[in-house]
Amino acid sequence: MAGNDWINSYLEAILDVGPGLDDAKSSLLLRERGRFSPTRYFVAEVISGFDETDLYRSWVRASATRSPQERNTRLENMCWRIWNLARQKKQLENEEAQRLNKRHLERERGRREATADMSEDLSEGEKGDPVSDVSAHGDSTRGRIPRISSVDAMEIWANSQKGKKLYIVLISIHGLIRGENMELGRDSDTGGQVKYVVELARALGSMPGVYRVDLLTRQVSAPDVDWSYGEPIEMLTPRNQDDLTDDGGESSGAYIIRIPFGPRDKYIPKEHLWPYISEFVDGALSHIIQMSKALGEQIGGGRAVWPVAIHGHYADAGDSAALLSGALNVPMLFTGHSLGRDKLEQLLKQGRLSRDEINTTYKIMRRIEAEELALDSSEIVITSTRQEIEQQWRLYNGFDPVLERKIRARIRRNVSCYGRFMPRMAIIPPGMEFHHIIPQDGDIESEPDGNLDHPAPQDPPIWSEIMRFFTNPRKPMILALARPDPKKNITTLVKAFGECRPLRELANLTLIMGNRDGIDEMSSTNASVLLSVLKLIDKYDLYGQVAYPKHHKQSDVPDIYRLAAKTKGVFINPAFIEPFGLTLIEAAAHGLPIVATKNGGPVDIHRVLDNGLLVDPHDQQSISDALLKLVSNKQLWAKCRQNGLKNIHLFSWPEHCKTYLSKIATCKPRYPQWLRNDDGGESSESESPSDSLRDIHDLSLNLKFSLDGEKSGASGNDNSMESEENTTDRKTKLENAVLSWSKGISKDTRRGGATEKSDQNTNAGKFPPLRRRKHLFVIAVDCDTTEGLLEAIKVIFESAEKERAEGSVGFILSTSFTISEIQSFLVSSGLSPNDFDAYICNSGSDLYYPSLTSEDRAFVVDLYYHSHIEYRWGGEGLRKTLVRWAASITDKKDEVEEQIVTPSEQLSTDYCYAFKLQKPGKAPPVKELRKLLRIQALRCHVIYCQNGTRMNVIPVLASRSQALRYLYVRWGFELSKMLVFVGECGETDYEGLLGGQHRSVILKGVGSSAISQLHNNRSYPLSDVIALDSPNIAEASDGSSGADIRSLIEKLGFLKD
Repeated sequence: MAGNDWINSYLEAILDVGPGLDDAKSSLLLRERGRFSPTRYFVAEVISGFDETDLYRSWVRASATRSPQERNTRLENMCWRIWNLARQKKQLENEEAQRLNKRHLERERGRREATADMSEDLSEGEKGDPVSDVSAHGDSTRGRIPRISSVDAMEIWANSQKGKKLYIVLISIHGLIRGENMELGRDSDTGGQVKYVVELARALGSMPGVYRVDLLTRQVSAPDVDWSYGEPIEMLTPRNQDDLTDDGGESSGAYIIRIPFGPRDKYIPKEHLWPYISEFVDGALSHIIQMSKALGEQIGGGRAVWPVAIHGHYADAGDSAALLSGALNVPMLFTGHSLGRDKLEQLLKQGRLSRDEINTTYKIMRRIEAEELALDSSEIVITSTRQEIEQQWRLYNGFDPVLERKIRARIRRNVSCYGRFMPRMAIIPPGMEFHHIIPQDGDIESEPDGNLDHPAPQDPPIWSEIMRFFTNPRKPMILALARPDPKKNITTLVKAFGECRPLRELANLTLIMGNRDGIDEMSSTNASVLLSVLKLIDKYDLYGQVAYPKHHKQSDVPDIYRLAAKTKGVFINPAFIEPFGLTLIEAAAHGLPIVATKNGGPVDIHRVLDNGLLVDPHDQQSISDALLKLVSNKQLWAKCRQNGLKNIHLFSWPEHCKTYLSKIATCKPRYPQWLRNDDGGESSESESPSDSLRDIHDLSLNLKFSLDGEKSGASGNDNSMESEENTTDRKTKLENAVLSWSKGISKDTRRGGATEKSDQNTNAGKFPPLRRRKHLFVIAVDCDTTEGLLEAIKVIFESAEKERAEGSVGFILSTSFTISEIQSFLVSSGLSPNDFDAYICNSGSDLYYPSLTSEDRAFVVDLYYHSHIEYRWGGEGLRKTLVRWAASITDKKDEVEEQIVTPSEQLSTDYCYAFKLQKPGKAPPVKELRKLLRIQALRCHVIYCQNGTRMNVIPVLASRSQALRYLYVRWGFELSKMLVFVGECGETDYEGLLGGQHRSVILKGVGSSAISQLHNNRSYPLSDVIALDSPNIAEASDGSSGADIRSLIEKLGFLKD
């Protein structure tokens, strides 16, 4: 362009700081035969390199401008914008490289420390390089996926399952879920995951040995959605009536259970559901307990039938499943579907949004933390492909393929792992329903009532809609079915087709790119891809050879596959990366050979089906060669078709469910411990307060607590024989103590002295008092001083003075104090232990009740609570790592290192390791310590407390909020009848106390400035966790009196006359 030499200098600068081109290509792009070609540069680099559609529109406007001066100005502005984009991209690439290098160093250090702790010599099986270790997570490291390969084998397996009556809970919170006429594609939340979880529940409900399956989701009663999403229960009927079992009972089968939570009259996207997760967990917990009791009456001989597993789908359901798994003490499974860290990486690479903007839009850090918690809690993580493990899960702190293999090898040898745990990764591809699919056997030469030129009247309407595009509809059809997204790589497919003349002569191309009314109404990204496709069709003059219909229904998709098979066509998925590739399985089921990307899930599918060719999606020539080979070689086409049809049953729902159930069977059964006593009361809820025998037998509170020996030693769950012997010994002592108490004698097993007689009926009738209360007030106020706590307690007591005297309201003290500190506090404050019905201590790792039989033994410990929370507790291995970490946290002053964090043996208990913080302001954020421990495969819950002067490390699923759920499961006291009092700011477990079905009162002016600073170090804001606009939360102004607080309590629906 004459007079525009300045453009060359700008573009040279762009190339210097941008993604970079080799010298030959730079020269070619900048000058063609001595002239600069800005058009080619823009198309080849800006559109494909930056994917900025607004730049394209700017280019169009600039090209259309007649005035040379105005055109030059527009072009100059564009170049500056491009240069700025390139600079930003370069900066992001540098930051990403630094972050990856830091992560690599952290992980290597974590591996070394973990291996050093596991001090035994490693066997050859534990050694290995990082690349080979990755494959250890699949059940098969080479060859095809191990599955049942015949109908006879399936029948043998089915017969082995008879007599089992399993209860399985699936959770999928977001989107609109119903069993029939699913509105797939209605929005980004109602997509493939919705279809998968519904069909999984339906298929599991038809499997031998499975009695009931509940799919828990959100109840939506909004005016802008169908009424069916507001129905609390929906039964899922089997697709095939042959799947109906003979042993079905009153509650058997598969059901969608809709739990109300969040705004009652609004359908909100998944990013805005996070503050309401706790409310869902409480509602789901209530349903599961009620259903377990109902199933117990039907099939359990009167004993509750607990879920054999709780399976969370996606991050929000993973967070929920972890809390439910902890509350019920049952195994958890997790499927990510799509992962937050992977999405964050992709968004950062695009360079359009900063990390803060990404977090604000997608709540990505809250999502990632939920996925990390799911890794902490899960027995098994189910993935669709090996690629998901190798390239996505390994991004997480909580999963390291190399360390996982070492831990798994030690477990197989029955050697201690020193408290370390990694979830198992199980590759189970999604299933499909094939009963309705009839492969197309006919061809265009054998049509009695019509042909492809003139379709018969009974042919599906979508056929004619596609055929109208073609000049010669008899040619084989190359079918691509994908939304117009840059990741799907449709433009490369069109280029490959357009530039290969033999392929154009032999075949037609059909592009099913979603539904659209007008291009202007599409998103900018999708519109850009579609416009590129249309321009390529025009460039290669492909009119009459390419079909791109505007509309199709979900029910049309099978007919589209049938049409492609009828023409002896080929299905292609050319995506740059395909996480799984369900469309490849659908195509194979209809008799279509496939050409697919070699990146991701298609590799696993091709290994099993062997029905096509894999290609490099970046290699245009490779795509055209593969398509031409299948279309032109009829023998190869027939062989691929036959292989696909022969092996497709390996992806059926029965096969999927069989593998799924076999994985569940490998999980160690867990359920509430108190239900294991043959002579114990099976119900966690007594119908009558005077049910004294059930009170005694339900009671684990058999060991009196002595303040002289609070810590009897650190016990851990680390797979060692010594741990098992300790557990057996503890159970024996527990049984003896229960027997002694039932005879009216209470023994102090820790001190071994002083027995006391008690009136069995009187004590049993009183114990535990909380079961007789109408409401429970939980005082979880975190104050700077004990004086502040006492003042809050007095005001709360005053607000319910009448009900407290009557006994209709009970009180629970929930703190980070040890029981010794609580005893000292009560004595100094003039309070009695019996002023409270329960004491949640050590940040939720211990639960005590006031003793009713002894004056000098004030408290009784709930040992069953310990068995409830000890899952994945690291024990001594965790303690050693924490001590080593604490020694590394120092403050250098005048060349003297002062230790900031010091262990406190006096404040530690079996399930709480306490550390003192000398300088709270210089303590590392909780998230950093949690990250370090996860990298070393240690699972725990880290809490800063006591005005930032103490750190408690407790089991991963223990917390003050989880202790309240335990009281519901254990004693049947409903969460909706609890009222929790908290300060304006609290300890770092504060967030869990404000959500859920219980009511909450925030006491303004009560809190800690030091703790507030620690809260600022979290990865995400509290607003991503707490819905402060919830009707269950009220705020009391600073200095409120008892009467003021009572008024708030009455507004929340409590204490009304």
